[in-house]
Amino acid sequence: MSNQYYGRPGQDGFTRGMARVVFLSRWLQAPLYMGLIIAQVYFVYRFFMELAEIFHHPTMDESTAVLLVLGLIDVVMISNLLIMVIIGGYETFVSRLYVDDHPDCPDWLSHVNANTMKTKLAMALVGISSIHLLKTFVNAEQHFQENVVMWQCVIHFLFLLSAIMLGYLNKLMEPVAAGSH
Repeated sequence: MSNQYYGRPGQDGFTRGMARVVFLSRWLQAPLYMGLIIAQVYFVYRFFMELAEIFHHPTMDESTAVLLVLGLIDVVMISNLLIMVIIGGYETFVSRLYVDDHPDCPDWLSHVNANTMKTKLAMALVGISSIHLLKTFVNAEQHFQENVVMWQCVIHFLFLLSAIMLGYLNKLMEPVAAGSH
C-alpha cells in the first residue's frame, strides 16, 4: 500500500511513516479476536456438556432442571456477547468485513460503532447478570447467603444503571434528524 493514504500531503516522510505505523497498529488486535473465537469454541463445548447433564439425570427435581436450563441460557448469552465483541470489534477497530450483501449479515452490523457496541455489551451484561441472579434465587433454599444475594443485587443494579446511562448518552450523541427538534 502506498504512503498516499497516510498523513497529509506535504508532510515530511517521518510524520507520514509514523501515521502509517499508528494506523497499521490496529492489526495487533486481530490475534485477540482469534483468541475470542477459541473461547467461543470452549463455550460451544461447555453448552453440550451441560445439555448432556440434563439427559444424564432424567428424574431430577424441577429446581435442579431450572438451574441446568438457566446454565444453558447463561452459556448462550455469554456466547452472544462474544460474537458481538468479535464481529463488531473487528469491524469497528480492525478492518471492514464486507459482508453487507450476505443474507445472514446481522442487522446491527450495518450501524455498528464504538458507542452502539458499548450499549449492546452493557445490555448483554445485564442479561447475563439477570440469569446469575435468577440462578441464585432458584437455588436460595440450598445455598442462601445473605451477603452474596445482596452483592449480586447491587452489582446487577449497577449493570442496569450503566446500561441505561450508556443508552441515554448514546441517544444524546446521535445527530439530530433534519427537521426535528
